[in-house]
Amino acid sequence: LLRQAGERVTPVRVQVLEVLISTGHPISQAQLAGLPELAASDRVTLYRTLNRLRAAGLVHAVEGIDGAWRYCAHRSEARGCPGDHPHFLCLTCGRMTCLTGQRLPHVDVPPGVQVQGKQLVVYGRCAACAQPKKGREARAAARGRERS
Repeated sequence: LLRQAGERVTPVRVQVLEVLISTGHPISQAQLAGLPELAASDRVTLYRTLNRLRAAGLVHAVEGIDGAWRYCAHRSEARGCPGDHPHFLCLTCGRMTCLTGQRLPHVDVPPGVQVQGKQLVVYGRCAACAQPKKGREARAAARGRERS
Protein backbone atom coordinates (compact mmCIF):
# COMPACT_ATOMS: atom_id res chain seq x y z
CA LEU A 1 0.00 0.00 0.00
CA LEU A 2 2.82 2.39 0.82
CA ARG A 3 4.55 1.75 -2.49
CA GLN A 4 1.27 2.06 -4.41
CA ALA A 5 0.76 5.47 -2.79
CA GLY A 6 4.29 6.53 -3.77
CA GLU A 7 5.49 6.57 -0.15
CA ARG A 8 8.79 5.41 1.27
CA VAL A 9 8.50 2.09 3.06
CA THR A 10 9.88 2.47 6.58
CA PRO A 11 9.51 0.09 9.53
CA VAL A 12 7.38 2.58 11.50
CA ARG A 13 5.06 3.29 8.57
CA VAL A 14 4.60 -0.43 7.97
CA GLN A 15 3.91 -1.11 11.66
CA VAL A 16 1.42 1.76 12.02
CA LEU A 17 -0.40 0.84 8.83
CA GLU A 18 -0.55 -2.84 9.82
CA VAL A 19 -1.97 -1.93 13.25
CA LEU A 20 -4.57 0.41 11.75
CA ILE A 21 -5.65 -2.21 9.22
CA SER A 22 -5.86 -5.00 11.80
CA THR A 23 -7.73 -2.82 14.30
CA GLY A 24 -10.44 -2.09 11.76
CA HIS A 25 -11.82 0.99 13.53
CA PRO A 26 -10.55 4.47 14.30
CA ILE A 27 -7.91 4.56 17.05
CA SER A 28 -6.17 7.51 18.69
CA GLN A 29 -2.48 8.28 18.70
CA ALA A 30 -2.40 7.67 22.46
CA GLN A 31 -4.00 4.25 21.99
CA LEU A 32 -1.50 3.44 19.24
CA ALA A 33 1.39 4.50 21.47
CA GLY A 34 0.16 2.13 24.17
CA LEU A 35 0.34 -0.93 21.93
CA PRO A 36 3.33 -3.26 22.44
CA GLU A 37 4.20 -3.37 18.73
CA LEU A 38 4.60 0.44 18.67
CA ALA A 39 6.24 0.88 22.08
CA ALA A 40 9.59 1.73 20.49
CA SER A 41 8.11 4.69 18.58
CA ASP A 42 8.01 8.07 20.29
CA ARG A 43 5.02 10.45 20.14
CA VAL A 44 6.56 12.72 17.52
CA THR A 45 7.38 9.81 15.20
CA LEU A 46 3.82 8.47 15.53
CA TYR A 47 2.37 11.94 14.91
CA ARG A 48 4.48 12.46 11.78
CA THR A 49 3.76 8.96 10.53
CA LEU A 50 -0.01 9.37 10.95
CA ASN A 51 0.08 12.73 9.18
CA ARG A 52 2.16 11.28 6.33
CA LEU A 53 -0.23 8.32 5.92
CA ARG A 54 -3.15 10.74 5.98
CA ALA A 55 -1.56 12.98 3.33
CA ALA A 56 -0.92 9.90 1.18
CA GLY A 57 -4.62 8.98 1.34
CA LEU A 58 -4.00 5.72 3.19
CA VAL A 59 -5.57 6.89 6.44
CA HIS A 60 -8.38 9.22 7.39
CA ALA A 61 -8.86 10.99 10.69
CA VAL A 62 -11.96 11.72 12.73
CA GLU A 63 -12.05 14.12 15.66
CA GLY A 64 -14.21 12.95 18.54
CA ILE A 65 -16.12 15.34 20.75
CA ASP A 66 -13.47 14.58 23.37
CA GLY A 67 -10.96 16.42 21.16
CA ALA A 68 -8.93 13.30 20.37
CA TRP A 69 -8.21 12.52 16.72
CA ARG A 70 -8.67 8.89 15.76
CA TYR A 71 -7.13 7.35 12.66
CA CYS A 72 -8.38 4.55 10.46
CA ALA A 73 -6.73 2.88 7.48
CA HIS A 74 -8.28 2.78 4.04
CA ARG A 75 -8.30 -0.79 2.78
CA SER A 76 -8.75 -0.95 -0.96
CA GLU A 77 -9.20 -4.73 -1.14
CA ALA A 78 -11.70 -5.12 1.70
CA ARG A 79 -14.62 -3.29 3.23
CA GLY A 80 -12.97 -1.30 5.97
CA CYS A 81 -13.18 2.31 6.94
CA PRO A 82 -12.93 4.24 3.67
CA GLY A 83 -14.24 7.47 5.17
CA ASP A 84 -17.34 9.35 3.96
CA HIS A 85 -19.50 7.81 6.67
CA PRO A 86 -20.53 8.79 10.22
CA HIS A 87 -18.86 7.40 13.33
CA PHE A 88 -20.11 6.50 16.82
CA LEU A 89 -18.02 7.46 19.87
CA CYS A 90 -18.65 5.81 23.24
CA LEU A 91 -18.22 8.47 25.91
CA THR A 92 -17.50 5.83 28.55
CA CYS A 93 -14.85 3.56 27.02
CA GLY A 94 -13.67 5.90 24.22
CA ARG A 95 -14.05 3.38 21.40
CA MET A 96 -15.03 4.82 18.03
CA THR A 97 -16.98 2.69 15.58
CA CYS A 98 -17.44 3.23 11.86
CA LEU A 99 -21.06 3.39 10.69
CA THR A 100 -20.14 2.20 7.21
CA GLY A 101 -23.70 1.35 6.19
CA GLN A 102 -24.51 5.07 6.02
CA ARG A 103 -23.03 7.90 4.00
CA LEU A 104 -22.44 11.43 5.14
CA PRO A 105 -25.12 13.82 3.90
CA HIS A 106 -24.46 16.09 0.96
CA VAL A 107 -23.90 19.69 2.03
CA ASP A 108 -24.40 22.57 -0.37
CA VAL A 109 -21.75 25.24 0.10
CA PRO A 110 -21.48 28.71 -1.44
CA PRO A 111 -19.91 28.97 -4.91
CA GLY A 112 -16.12 29.15 -4.85
CA VAL A 113 -15.78 27.41 -1.47
CA GLN A 114 -13.28 24.56 -1.37
CA VAL A 115 -14.39 21.87 1.08
CA GLN A 116 -11.48 20.04 2.70
CA GLY A 117 -13.46 17.55 4.72
CA LYS A 118 -16.60 16.78 6.65
CA GLN A 119 -17.47 14.48 9.48
CA LEU A 120 -20.38 13.42 11.62
CA VAL A 121 -19.81 11.89 15.05
CA VAL A 122 -22.71 10.39 16.94
CA TYR A 123 -21.94 9.86 20.60
CA GLY A 124 -23.33 8.16 23.67
CA ARG A 125 -22.62 4.85 25.35
CA CYS A 126 -21.89 1.64 23.44
CA ALA A 127 -23.94 -1.48 24.12
CA ALA A 128 -21.37 -2.90 26.55
CA CYS A 129 -21.11 0.33 28.56
CA ALA A 130 -24.86 0.97 28.53
CA GLN A 131 -25.70 -2.27 30.33
CA PRO A 132 -26.33 -1.25 33.94
CA LYS A 133 -25.95 -4.76 35.42
CA LYS A 134 -22.44 -5.29 34.17
CA GLY A 135 -21.18 -1.84 35.12
CA ARG A 136 -17.42 -1.80 35.57
CA GLU A 137 -16.89 -5.25 34.06
CA ALA A 138 -18.47 -4.18 30.76
CA ARG A 139 -16.42 -1.01 30.61
CA ALA A 140 -13.24 -2.90 31.48
CA ALA A 141 -13.97 -5.46 28.76
CA ALA A 142 -14.65 -2.71 26.23
CA ARG A 143 -11.37 -0.98 27.14
CA GLY A 144 -9.59 -4.34 26.81
CA ARG A 145 -11.01 -4.80 23.30
CA GLU A 146 -9.85 -1.29 22.42
CA ARG A 147 -6.28 -2.11 23.41
CA SER A 148 -6.18 -5.28 21.35
